[in-house]
Amino acid sequence: MAKKIPDCKRFTGYKPCFPDHNCWTDGCKDPLPFGTKILIINLDAMGDVLMTTAQLPTLKQEYPESTIYWVTLKVAAPLLDNNPYLDKVFVYNGESISILNEMEFDIVMNVDKSMRSGALAMSVKAKKKLGFGINANGQIIPLNKGAEYNYLLGMDDHLKFKVNQRVGQDYLAETFEIPYVRNDYVFNFTEDELKFIEDYKKEIGITDEDEIIGFNTGCSNLYPNKKMTIEQHVYLIEKFLEFNRFKIMLLGGPEDTERNKIIASHFGDKIINTPTTLGVRKGACFENIPQVVITGDSFGMHLAIALKKYVIAWFGLSCWQEIDLYDRGVKLYPENLECAPCWKKVCPYNLECIQQIDLERIIRETVNYFDKIHKK
Repeated sequence: MAKKIPDCKRFTGYKPCFPDHNCWTDGCKDPLPFGTKILIINLDAMGDVLMTTAQLPTLKQEYPESTIYWVTLKVAAPLLDNNPYLDKVFVYNGESISILNEMEFDIVMNVDKSMRSGALAMSVKAKKKLGFGINANGQIIPLNKGAEYNYLLGMDDHLKFKVNQRVGQDYLAETFEIPYVRNDYVFNFTEDELKFIEDYKKEIGITDEDEIIGFNTGCSNLYPNKKMTIEQHVYLIEKFLEFNRFKIMLLGGPEDTERNKIIASHFGDKIINTPTTLGVRKGACFENIPQVVITGDSFGMHLAIALKKYVIAWFGLSCWQEIDLYDRGVKLYPENLECAPCWKKVCPYNLECIQQIDLERIIRETVNYFDKIHKK
Protein backbone atom coordinates (compact mmCIF):
# COMPACT_ATOMS: atom_id res chain seq x y z
CA MET A 1 0.00 0.00 0.00
CA ALA A 2 1.29 3.44 -0.90
CA LYS A 3 2.27 5.66 1.96
CA LYS A 4 -0.06 8.53 2.77
CA ILE A 5 1.55 11.94 2.57
CA PRO A 6 1.13 13.66 5.97
CA ASP A 7 -1.45 16.45 6.18
CA CYS A 8 1.13 18.74 7.74
CA LYS A 9 2.48 22.14 6.69
CA ARG A 10 5.96 21.18 7.83
CA PHE A 11 6.24 18.17 5.51
CA THR A 12 7.81 19.16 2.18
CA GLY A 13 8.80 15.77 0.78
CA TYR A 14 12.31 17.13 0.34
CA LYS A 15 13.98 16.93 3.75
CA PRO A 16 13.08 15.97 7.35
CA CYS A 17 10.88 18.32 9.33
CA PHE A 18 12.84 17.44 12.48
CA PRO A 19 16.43 16.13 12.77
CA ASP A 20 16.71 12.33 12.88
CA HIS A 21 13.00 11.79 12.39
CA ASN A 22 11.56 10.18 9.27
CA CYS A 23 7.94 11.26 8.87
CA TRP A 24 7.57 8.94 5.87
CA THR A 25 8.26 5.76 7.86
CA ASP A 26 7.64 6.77 11.48
CA GLY A 27 4.62 9.06 11.11
CA CYS A 28 4.22 12.73 11.78
CA LYS A 29 6.00 13.86 14.96
CA ASP A 30 4.17 17.18 15.45
CA PRO A 31 1.38 17.55 12.89
CA LEU A 32 0.36 21.04 11.78
CA PRO A 33 -2.66 20.49 9.49
CA PHE A 34 -3.19 22.67 6.43
CA GLY A 35 -6.85 23.27 7.29
CA THR A 36 -8.55 25.68 4.88
CA LYS A 37 -6.13 26.54 2.08
CA ILE A 38 -6.49 30.16 0.96
CA LEU A 39 -4.69 31.86 -1.92
CA ILE A 40 -4.65 35.67 -2.09
CA ILE A 41 -3.82 37.18 -5.47
CA ASN A 42 -2.69 40.79 -5.14
CA LEU A 43 -0.15 41.87 -7.71
CA ASP A 44 -1.02 45.46 -8.46
CA ALA A 45 0.11 48.59 -6.57
CA MET A 46 2.36 48.26 -3.54
CA GLY A 47 0.08 50.46 -1.46
CA ASP A 48 -2.83 48.16 -2.22
CA VAL A 49 -0.76 45.18 -1.11
CA LEU A 50 -0.17 46.84 2.26
CA MET A 51 -3.85 47.77 2.55
CA THR A 52 -4.92 44.19 1.83
CA THR A 53 -2.87 42.96 4.81
CA ALA A 54 -5.55 44.52 7.04
CA GLN A 55 -7.83 41.60 6.06
CA LEU A 56 -5.45 38.95 7.41
CA PRO A 57 -6.41 39.06 11.12
CA THR A 58 -10.08 38.62 10.24
CA LEU A 59 -9.31 35.85 7.76
CA LYS A 60 -7.45 34.01 10.51
CA GLN A 61 -10.38 34.52 12.90
CA GLU A 62 -12.83 33.18 10.32
CA TYR A 63 -10.57 30.27 9.39
CA PRO A 64 -8.44 29.58 12.51
CA GLU A 65 -7.07 26.33 11.10
CA SER A 66 -5.87 27.50 7.72
CA THR A 67 -2.91 27.96 5.44
CA ILE A 68 -2.70 31.35 3.74
CA TYR A 69 -0.67 31.80 0.57
CA TRP A 70 -0.15 35.08 -1.26
CA VAL A 71 1.12 35.73 -4.77
CA THR A 72 2.42 39.18 -5.68
CA LEU A 73 5.00 40.95 -7.81
CA LYS A 74 8.71 40.78 -6.97
CA VAL A 75 8.82 44.46 -6.03
CA ALA A 76 5.99 44.05 -3.50
CA ALA A 77 6.96 40.68 -2.01
CA PRO A 78 9.32 42.14 0.64
CA LEU A 79 6.37 44.00 2.15
CA LEU A 80 5.02 40.60 3.22
CA ASP A 81 8.23 39.43 4.89
CA ASN A 82 7.95 38.57 8.59
CA ASN A 83 4.13 38.52 8.38
CA PRO A 84 2.82 36.10 11.03
CA TYR A 85 -0.45 35.42 9.16
CA LEU A 86 1.15 34.17 5.94
CA ASP A 87 2.50 30.67 5.39
CA LYS A 88 4.07 31.28 1.99
CA VAL A 89 4.53 34.17 -0.44
CA PHE A 90 4.92 33.40 -4.13
CA VAL A 91 6.60 35.88 -6.45
CA TYR A 92 4.55 36.15 -9.64
CA ASN A 93 6.54 34.45 -12.40
CA GLY A 94 6.33 31.42 -14.66
CA GLU A 95 7.70 29.05 -12.04
CA SER A 96 5.19 30.12 -9.39
CA ILE A 97 2.29 29.94 -11.82
CA SER A 98 3.21 26.37 -12.76
CA ILE A 99 3.36 25.41 -9.07
CA LEU A 100 0.08 27.16 -8.20
CA ASN A 101 -1.69 25.47 -11.10
CA GLU A 102 -0.76 22.05 -9.67
CA MET A 103 -2.00 22.89 -6.18
CA GLU A 104 -5.60 22.79 -4.95
CA PHE A 105 -7.13 25.49 -2.77
CA ASP A 106 -10.33 25.84 -0.82
CA ILE A 107 -10.63 29.57 -1.54
CA VAL A 108 -8.97 31.88 -4.04
CA MET A 109 -9.30 35.61 -3.35
CA ASN A 110 -8.26 37.92 -6.18
CA VAL A 111 -7.99 41.56 -5.15
CA ASP A 112 -6.95 42.97 -8.53
CA LYS A 113 -9.19 44.09 -11.34
CA SER A 114 -6.66 43.20 -14.04
CA MET A 115 -6.41 40.66 -16.84
CA ARG A 116 -3.28 38.91 -15.58
CA SER A 117 -4.58 38.51 -12.02
CA GLY A 118 -7.99 37.50 -13.34
CA ALA A 119 -6.41 34.90 -15.61
CA LEU A 120 -4.48 33.43 -12.69
CA ALA A 121 -7.64 33.32 -10.56
CA MET A 122 -9.43 31.43 -13.32
CA SER A 123 -6.59 28.95 -13.90
CA VAL A 124 -5.94 27.76 -10.34
CA LYS A 125 -8.03 24.96 -8.87
CA ALA A 126 -10.27 26.06 -6.00
CA LYS A 127 -13.62 25.14 -4.47
CA LYS A 128 -14.57 28.81 -4.16
CA LYS A 129 -13.33 31.84 -6.10
CA LEU A 130 -13.84 35.37 -4.81
CA GLY A 131 -13.01 38.74 -6.27
CA PHE A 132 -12.29 39.11 -9.95
CA GLY A 133 -11.60 36.90 -12.95
CA ILE A 134 -11.85 37.16 -16.71
CA ASN A 135 -14.29 35.65 -19.18
CA ALA A 136 -13.66 34.00 -22.54
CA ASN A 137 -13.32 37.43 -24.15
CA GLY A 138 -10.69 38.59 -21.68
CA GLN A 139 -13.10 40.94 -19.94
CA ILE A 140 -12.77 41.44 -16.18
CA ILE A 141 -15.75 40.03 -14.27
CA PRO A 142 -16.84 39.73 -10.62
CA LEU A 143 -16.66 36.14 -9.39
CA ASN A 144 -19.10 36.42 -6.47
CA LYS A 145 -21.93 38.63 -5.27
CA GLY A 146 -19.74 40.16 -2.59
CA ALA A 147 -17.44 41.52 -5.31
CA GLU A 148 -20.19 43.35 -7.19
CA TYR A 149 -20.03 46.68 -5.31
CA ASN A 150 -16.23 46.70 -5.64
CA TYR A 151 -16.64 45.92 -9.35
CA LEU A 152 -19.17 48.73 -9.85
CA LEU A 153 -16.80 51.27 -8.30
CA GLY A 154 -14.60 50.73 -11.33
CA MET A 155 -17.48 51.04 -13.78
CA ASP A 156 -19.42 53.99 -12.36
CA ASP A 157 -17.52 57.28 -11.88
CA HIS A 158 -20.45 58.90 -10.08
CA LEU A 159 -20.58 56.06 -7.57
CA LYS A 160 -16.83 56.09 -7.03
CA PHE A 161 -16.19 59.84 -6.99
CA LYS A 162 -19.37 61.29 -5.47
CA VAL A 163 -21.46 58.64 -3.71
CA ASN A 164 -19.13 56.11 -2.11
CA GLN A 165 -18.01 56.86 1.45
CA ARG A 166 -16.72 53.37 2.29
CA VAL A 167 -13.01 52.84 2.85
CA GLY A 168 -11.21 50.29 0.71
CA GLN A 169 -10.83 47.80 3.56
CA ASP A 170 -14.62 47.79 4.00
CA TYR A 171 -15.60 46.82 0.49
CA LEU A 172 -12.61 44.47 0.15
CA ALA A 173 -13.88 42.54 3.18
CA GLU A 174 -17.25 42.34 1.45
CA THR A 175 -15.45 41.06 -1.67
CA PHE A 176 -13.79 38.37 0.45
CA GLU A 177 -17.11 37.50 2.14
CA ILE A 178 -15.74 38.13 5.62
CA PRO A 179 -16.85 40.67 8.27
CA TYR A 180 -15.37 44.15 7.99
CA VAL A 181 -13.20 44.80 11.04
CA ARG A 182 -11.12 47.96 11.28
CA ASN A 183 -7.83 46.13 11.60
CA ASP A 184 -4.51 47.90 11.07
CA TYR A 185 -2.23 47.02 8.20
CA VAL A 186 0.19 44.20 9.09
CA PHE A 187 3.87 45.10 8.68
CA ASN A 188 6.63 43.88 10.99
CA PHE A 189 10.33 44.67 11.13
CA THR A 190 12.92 42.01 11.85
CA GLU A 191 15.34 42.34 14.75
CA ASP A 192 18.12 43.19 12.28
CA GLU A 193 15.98 45.96 10.78
CA LEU A 194 15.23 47.43 14.19
CA LYS A 195 18.97 47.50 14.88
CA PHE A 196 19.57 49.14 11.48
CA ILE A 197 17.07 51.89 12.42
CA GLU A 198 18.81 52.60 15.72
CA ASP A 199 22.26 52.58 14.09
CA TYR A 200 21.08 54.96 11.36
CA LYS A 201 19.59 57.35 13.94
CA LYS A 202 22.96 57.49 15.71
CA GLU A 203 24.74 58.02 12.39
CA ILE A 204 22.61 61.07 11.51
CA GLY A 205 22.48 62.43 15.05
CA ILE A 206 18.82 61.81 15.88
CA THR A 207 17.63 61.05 19.41
CA ASP A 208 14.32 59.80 20.76
CA GLU A 209 13.59 63.32 22.04
CA ASP A 210 13.81 64.95 18.62
CA GLU A 211 10.70 66.14 16.80
CA ILE A 212 11.04 64.72 13.30
CA ILE A 213 8.96 65.45 10.22
CA GLY A 214 9.22 63.13 7.23
CA PHE A 215 8.37 64.34 3.74
CA ASN A 216 7.38 61.59 1.33
CA THR A 217 7.95 63.74 -1.74
CA GLY A 218 6.87 61.63 -4.68
CA CYS A 219 4.69 58.86 -6.03
CA SER A 220 4.79 56.16 -8.67
CA ASN A 221 5.35 57.12 -12.29
CA LEU A 222 1.93 55.69 -13.16
CA TYR A 223 0.15 58.77 -11.76
CA PRO A 224 2.79 61.52 -11.64
CA ASN A 225 0.22 64.23 -10.91
CA LYS A 226 -0.22 62.99 -7.35
CA LYS A 227 2.92 64.94 -6.41
CA MET A 228 3.11 68.28 -4.67
CA THR A 229 5.42 70.67 -6.52
CA ILE A 230 9.07 71.05 -5.55
CA GLU A 231 8.35 74.71 -4.75
CA GLN A 232 5.60 73.72 -2.31
CA HIS A 233 7.94 71.30 -0.55
CA VAL A 234 10.66 73.93 -0.30
CA TYR A 235 8.20 76.45 1.15
CA LEU A 236 6.98 74.02 3.81
CA ILE A 237 10.48 72.97 4.83
CA GLU A 238 11.60 76.61 5.10
CA LYS A 239 8.65 77.36 7.38
CA PHE A 240 9.31 74.33 9.59
CA LEU A 241 12.99 75.19 9.94
CA GLU A 242 12.05 78.68 11.14
CA PHE A 243 10.61 77.08 14.30
CA ASN A 244 14.11 75.91 15.29
CA ARG A 245 12.62 72.77 16.83
CA PHE A 246 12.06 70.26 14.02
CA LYS A 247 14.33 67.91 12.13
CA ILE A 248 13.35 67.24 8.52
CA MET A 249 13.80 63.97 6.61
CA LEU A 250 13.19 63.47 2.89
CA LEU A 251 11.76 60.03 2.07
CA GLY A 252 11.07 58.19 -1.16
CA GLY A 253 11.96 55.50 -3.63
CA PRO A 254 14.22 55.31 -6.71
CA GLU A 255 11.81 57.42 -8.77
CA ASP A 256 12.22 60.25 -6.23
CA THR A 257 16.03 60.36 -6.16
CA GLU A 258 16.54 63.39 -8.39
CA ARG A 259 13.52 65.19 -6.99
CA ASN A 260 14.78 64.81 -3.42
CA LYS A 261 18.26 65.90 -4.49
CA ILE A 262 16.82 69.15 -5.89
CA ILE A 263 14.79 69.80 -2.73
CA ALA A 264 17.76 69.01 -0.48
CA SER A 265 20.01 71.37 -2.47
CA HIS A 266 18.09 74.33 -1.03
CA PHE A 267 18.99 73.43 2.54
CA GLY A 268 22.46 71.89 2.68
CA ASP A 269 23.04 70.00 5.91
CA LYS A 270 19.94 71.48 7.57
CA ILE A 271 17.84 68.50 6.52
CA ILE A 272 18.38 64.75 6.08
CA ASN A 273 18.04 63.30 2.59
CA THR A 274 17.62 59.56 3.17
CA PRO A 275 18.81 56.98 0.60
CA THR A 276 16.18 56.08 -2.00
CA THR A 277 17.70 53.07 -3.75
CA LEU A 278 18.15 50.47 -0.98
CA GLY A 279 14.82 48.70 -1.46
CA VAL A 280 11.41 48.88 0.20
CA ARG A 281 12.44 47.32 3.51
CA LYS A 282 15.24 49.86 4.04
CA GLY A 283 12.87 52.59 2.87
CA ALA A 284 10.47 51.46 5.58
CA CYS A 285 13.31 51.68 8.12
CA PHE A 286 13.92 55.32 7.21
CA GLU A 287 10.20 56.13 7.24
CA ASN A 288 9.89 54.61 10.72
CA ILE A 289 12.04 57.39 12.20
CA PRO A 290 9.78 60.49 11.86
CA GLN A 291 6.76 60.84 14.12
CA VAL A 292 4.85 62.74 11.40
CA VAL A 293 4.84 61.91 7.68
CA ILE A 294 3.61 64.50 5.17
CA THR A 295 2.65 62.78 1.94
CA GLY A 296 0.43 62.53 -1.07
CA ASP A 297 -1.74 59.49 -1.79
CA SER A 298 1.05 57.07 -2.63
CA PHE A 299 2.81 53.93 -1.50
CA GLY A 300 4.69 56.11 0.98
CA MET A 301 1.36 57.13 2.52
CA HIS A 302 0.27 53.51 2.91
CA LEU A 303 3.65 52.65 4.40
CA ALA A 304 3.28 55.48 6.92
CA ILE A 305 -0.17 54.13 7.83
CA ALA A 306 1.31 50.65 8.26
CA LEU A 307 4.04 52.09 10.51
CA LYS A 308 1.34 53.82 12.61
CA LYS A 309 2.72 57.30 11.98
CA TYR A 310 0.72 60.49 12.25
CA VAL A 311 -0.06 61.07 8.59
CA ILE A 312 -0.88 64.38 6.95
CA ALA A 313 -2.01 63.36 3.48
CA TRP A 314 -3.17 65.52 0.60
CA PHE A 315 -5.36 64.32 -2.23
CA GLY A 316 -6.26 65.63 -5.64
CA LEU A 317 -6.97 63.17 -8.42
CA SER A 318 -7.47 60.14 -6.14
CA CYS A 319 -10.34 59.19 -3.82
CA TRP A 320 -9.73 60.38 -0.27
CA GLN A 321 -12.97 58.71 0.85
CA GLU A 322 -11.41 55.27 0.41
CA ILE A 323 -8.42 55.89 2.70
CA ASP A 324 -8.51 55.14 6.44
CA LEU A 325 -5.84 56.89 8.51
CA TYR A 326 -7.05 55.03 11.62
CA ASP A 327 -7.54 58.28 13.57
CA ARG A 328 -3.83 58.98 13.23
CA GLY A 329 -3.77 61.92 10.89
CA VAL A 330 -5.51 64.41 8.66
CA LYS A 331 -6.70 64.24 5.05
CA LEU A 332 -6.52 67.40 2.96
CA TYR A 333 -8.60 67.45 -0.20
CA PRO A 334 -10.25 70.00 -2.51
CA GLU A 335 -13.77 70.20 -1.11
CA ASN A 336 -15.19 72.61 -3.70
CA LEU A 337 -13.40 71.48 -6.83
CA GLU A 338 -15.92 69.82 -9.11
CA CYS A 339 -13.34 67.91 -11.16
CA ALA A 340 -11.76 66.14 -8.16
CA PRO A 341 -11.33 63.28 -7.73
CA CYS A 342 -10.86 62.23 -11.33
CA TRP A 343 -8.04 59.61 -11.63
CA LYS A 344 -6.83 61.28 -14.84
CA LYS A 345 -3.20 60.87 -15.88
CA VAL A 346 -3.29 64.17 -17.76
CA CYS A 347 -4.94 67.23 -16.20
CA PRO A 348 -6.73 69.75 -18.46
CA TYR A 349 -6.99 72.29 -15.62
CA ASN A 350 -3.34 73.01 -14.73
CA LEU A 351 -3.44 70.74 -11.66
CA GLU A 352 -5.68 73.09 -9.73
CA CYS A 353 -6.18 70.43 -7.03
CA ILE A 354 -2.44 70.46 -6.27
CA GLN A 355 -2.22 74.25 -6.41
CA GLN A 356 -5.01 74.44 -3.84
CA ILE A 357 -3.25 72.34 -1.19
CA ASP A 358 -3.52 74.27 2.08
CA LEU A 359 0.14 74.54 3.03
CA GLU A 360 -0.60 76.68 6.09
CA ARG A 361 -2.92 74.00 7.41
CA ILE A 362 -0.20 71.39 6.97
CA ILE A 363 2.04 73.53 9.15
CA ARG A 364 -0.68 74.07 11.78
CA GLU A 365 -1.64 70.41 11.95
CA THR A 366 1.99 69.34 12.32
CA VAL A 367 2.77 71.83 15.06
CA ASN A 368 -0.49 71.00 16.88
CA TYR A 369 0.37 67.30 16.83
CA PHE A 370 3.76 67.82 18.46
CA ASP A 371 2.35 70.33 20.95
CA LYS A 372 -0.30 67.81 22.04
CA ILE A 373 2.37 65.13 22.57
CA HIS A 374 4.24 67.43 24.96
CA LYS A 375 1.08 68.15 26.94
CA LYS A 376 0.45 64.47 27.61
